[in-house]
Amino acid sequence: MPGSVHIDLFSSLDGVMQAPGRVDEDPSGGFPFGGWQARFEDDVVGERVIAGIRAMDALLLGRRTYEIFAGYWPRISGAGPAGEIARLFNALPKYVASRGDRPLGWNNSHLLGLDLGREIVALRGRHTEVHVVGSIDLARTLLAERWFDVLNLWVYPVVLGAGKRLFPETSARHDLALLEPPRSGSAGAVSLRYGPADVDASACQA
Repeated sequence: MPGSVHIDLFSSLDGVMQAPGRVDEDPSGGFPFGGWQARFEDDVVGERVIAGIRAMDALLLGRRTYEIFAGYWPRISGAGPAGEIARLFNALPKYVASRGDRPLGWNNSHLLGLDLGREIVALRGRHTEVHVVGSIDLARTLLAERWFDVLNLWVYPVVLGAGKRLFPETSARHDLALLEPPRSGSAGAVSLRYGPADVDASACQA
C-alpha cells in the first residue's frame, strides 16, 4: 500500500502563513510579523504537532524552508518538545524540491529530480508517512496537482493583513473534504484536517 503525503501549515485567520516560528525566519517582501505564532501557545496544536512528527518517516521541503530548518534544528538539543523535534528532524531522511543544485549540508538530505510527480510516486513507495512542513510554494503545487492525502491546517486568532498565503487571489479552485471534526485549544487556535475532495470543480461553476 503506498504511503501518504501530509502538508502541515500554520495560518493566521486571514490566511497568512509566512514566518510563524521566528522573527528572522522569512523577512522577504518586508514581512514585519515574523514569529507571530509564539504568543499563542496552545495545548491542542502542541499535541498534534508532536504526534505528527512522531508518525512521519520522511520530510519533504521546499528549498527555502530546508535552508531555514538546516540552519536551526541541528543546533537544538536537550529535553523538552524542541529537543525531541530536533532529534527526530535531524535523523529523518529529508527530501528537497528545488530547481537549484546547491549542496545539501544537513544530515540525510536528498535533492529531488525536476519531475516532481514522478518523485512523489517514488516517495510514496519508499515511505509510510511523508510530511511537508511550511514550504508554501511546494504545498501549492501539491494541492493543485492533488499529490497529497492530508492537509493539516492550524488556524490562529490573529489577522496579519500581509504576507505569503497558500491560496493567493489568482489561485484556481480547490475542493477539500473535512476528514474529522475541528478541534480548538486553549489559545483559540483551531486544528483542521482536510483531504482531497472527489468533486468535479468544472461542474460547480454555474
